[in-house]
Amino acid sequence: MKEERNLILEAYFVVRKRQPTTHYPLRTMSSRFIVLSLFLTMFASLLVLPAAAQDVETEEPVLREVSDDEVNEVAKDLYCPVCENTPLDVCPTKACADWRELIRTKLAAGETKQDVFDYFVLQYGDSALARPPKTGINFVLWLLPFIAVALGLVFFARYMKGLRQDDPETVTSASGVQDVSPEPAPDDYSARVEQELKGK
Repeated sequence: MKEERNLILEAYFVVRKRQPTTHYPLRTMSSRFIVLSLFLTMFASLLVLPAAAQDVETEEPVLREVSDDEVNEVAKDLYCPVCENTPLDVCPTKACADWRELIRTKLAAGETKQDVFDYFVLQYGDSALARPPKTGINFVLWLLPFIAVALGLVFFARYMKGLRQDDPETVTSASGVQDVSPEPAPDDYSARVEQELKGK
C-alpha cells in the first residue's frame, strides 16, 4: 500500500511538473498593486490640482477711474441693441444703463475704444455701431444715396433741356435772333365756351 501511495504521489508530481503553471501569486500581486497605486495617484491628483489652482492668487488688473465723459465718448458711437435708432449715451432704459456700466468696466480694465466696439459687434452685430464698416452690403447702402442724387440730377438736367427746346416763345433762328412766334389759335373747346357765353 505504501508503494501504491508512493507511485501515486510520484505520478502526481510528474504530471504537475509538465503542466505550465498559470498562477503566479507574486507576479499577480505586484501587478495588481501597481495598477491600484497608479489609480489612487491619479484620483488624488484630480482632487488636489483644482484645490491648488484655487489657492494661486491671480493678479487683478489695476482699474483706473473712468469718467462719464469717457464712457459717453464711446457710447455715442454705439446704438442701443434694444431701442431702435437710439444712441447708447442718451438711451434712458435700464439695459442701456447696464451697457454703459459695461463700457466703464472695460475701459477701466484698460481696453481701448476699438476693443469695446469689437465686443459689441461680436455680441450684437454691425447694427450696434453708429458707423458700420463700409464693406459688403453696407458699402452698397452707403453708396446708394449718392447714386440716387446723381441720377436725379442727370434726369432733371435732361428734363430742363427738353423744356427749353419745346418752348415756342423762345425759338432762335439761324442768325441768332429770337423770333417770337404768333399766338397759337384757340382750341375748339375754349372757342365753344366763348360762343356760348356771348350767346346768352
